[in-house]
Amino acid sequence: MENLKCKGARDMLPRDTARFRYIEDAFRRTCLAWSYQEVRTPTLEYLNLFTSAGTLTPKMLSKVYSFLDWDGWSGERVVLRPDGTIPVARLYVENLIQEKTARLFYVTNVFAFEETGKESREKWQGGVELLGSSTPVADVELILLATEILRSLGIEDFELQLSHAGLLKSLLRELRPDTNENRDLVTQILDFDWQCLTRIQTSNSGVSKVLSLLLNSRGKTSGFLSNLKTLPKIPVALKREIDNFAEVSSLLDATNCKYQIDLTSVRSFEYYTGLCFTFLLNEEKIAGGGRYDNLIPIIGNGDTPACGFALYIDPLIHLVQPQQQAPDKGIAITIESVTPTATRYAFQLAASLRKVGYVTEFTISGDKPKWRWLVTVRDKPIAFRITDQTQNQKFDATSIDAVTAILGDSA
Repeated sequence: MENLKCKGARDMLPRDTARFRYIEDAFRRTCLAWSYQEVRTPTLEYLNLFTSAGTLTPKMLSKVYSFLDWDGWSGERVVLRPDGTIPVARLYVENLIQEKTARLFYVTNVFAFEETGKESREKWQGGVELLGSSTPVADVELILLATEILRSLGIEDFELQLSHAGLLKSLLRELRPDTNENRDLVTQILDFDWQCLTRIQTSNSGVSKVLSLLLNSRGKTSGFLSNLKTLPKIPVALKREIDNFAEVSSLLDATNCKYQIDLTSVRSFEYYTGLCFTFLLNEEKIAGGGRYDNLIPIIGNGDTPACGFALYIDPLIHLVQPQQQAPDKGIAITIESVTPTATRYAFQLAASLRKVGYVTEFTISGDKPKWRWLVTVRDKPIAFRITDQTQNQKFDATSIDAVTAILGDSA
């Protein structure tokens, strides 16, 4: 049969959808417990929101789904959102600007063209944004929140990698003050050619030493950063970024949070300005984020620092193992009626059971009951036969209230 599904799209079957909801519920529950508030943004945004923010590289722009929002002979070019953070930054500027600090979270899909069609062009993520704080404590809060979310999903063996976009950008400015040359370096790094930095000659021995140590820093911890600060001939701007990196890592040490420092772990750092972090499981990225203090000022709200992260739902769907269970009372009940007349009583029974928290399912087309409890309804005289298929026990009742009582006593 010809594949009718759009290339690069995916279906979520019941099992995948159950896992998606399991992840979403754990994500929402934890965010709410940390005093974050849920928001939603439109699927369509104006393209200039992303281009004016300077957050889309030419390579990323080539993957954006954009089209003309037609209005007579004129119109604005719009996109299917390629990013979750920028729309929330816009939402904050337009609606929540009066709040000094805003803690927001959301579950959303983002879109990016992938030419082979072998990978999904629509991806789901849970996003968290902390807007209005520049303190290292805010960075630490996000890392610990992400850690708690992952552990609530039963994921423990993840690896946390730390990098620092501000430190990297400061290094690039010292190595190549010329804007065009700096931009070329960024392009090479985005193509994962980190060794391009080692090929640059600099007269500043302090910068050269910092660069060499950072590129070989994988697995290091906060003590490494403290030692880095003591090197001679480090430019003031570069030292300021090292100080920030060291302060955040020291706070993480105080919370017994395990991590590794790896400057090369940062990806797509265009709008990041400070700490960046990545959570990996079996070398697959399952969460990541960082500080982006320049984004909201570019969109239009003065000096508003911010940081955030995304939980990547698609890979997590294949990693979590939610138990199959009914909500609330944890009991699902199959109901079958022997005659058409009994069907009326069967629906009345189902409505009553749902009101007190049970899940109900009717037998249709001769399906074999899949749940533990089966209630058979007869109408002359009205009677209910309750079967515990696990224990092979049977109970009889003559009223809906009696059925509910028997189930409650046996649960």
